[in-house]
Amino acid sequence: MTVRIRQTVNRGLFNETAELPYSLRLKDFEMAMQDVYDFFYDVNALLLGKGLHRLDDMLRPAAMSGMISDMLTASLAKHARAIVENSFFNGHPDLIVQGRYPNNAVKAGEHGIEIKSTRKKGGAVDTHGARDQWMCVFVYHTDHATEPASHRLPMEFTEVYLAKVVVSDFRRNNRGELGTRTATLSAAGVAKLRSNWIFLSRDQLEQRDG
Repeated sequence: MTVRIRQTVNRGLFNETAELPYSLRLKDFEMAMQDVYDFFYDVNALLLGKGLHRLDDMLRPAAMSGMISDMLTASLAKHARAIVENSFFNGHPDLIVQGRYPNNAVKAGEHGIEIKSTRKKGGAVDTHGARDQWMCVFVYHTDHATEPASHRLPMEFTEVYLAKVVVSDFRRNNRGELGTRTATLSAAGVAKLRSNWIFLSRDQLEQRDG
């Protein structure tokens, strides 16, 4: 028997006092997260119905995070009132203020939000460079242990953070000759990011309060 669980966002786990720039609403985050849940439910129902692996199990972690980030970017742009997707290929940030840049496209802009997703608890993610920016990090959990695989729990968002960070909040990561240099928030930078949490699972809230 194939088990399919439709994940839903618990709106009671959002931070009503969080600072939200660019006229964003907590509802925008809730709807974007639900869009991702619905997508995975629909796709996995189809795959499991054909006897195939779930999308969660087929994708490599980096590919999974990249896809979720892209989906959240598109969905937030759809639901939000004042921000749109940056139409410049590989432009920064992912979301920009509507009408701020010609054709809503900018290679490297200051007015917007960079979207990241990761499986790393706490929200520390690698970036391509240290910048002054609004950064939003979605932390998610995937079940790869439950057997049989058809009984595995759906992907779940456990943490969402949004904060204005600056260059000094980052530390540079040394890489080999063939590696791409990246930057990650320092301990102080991560603390700043986590101070303005948007959403935390019950487990995360209990750990924070404890």
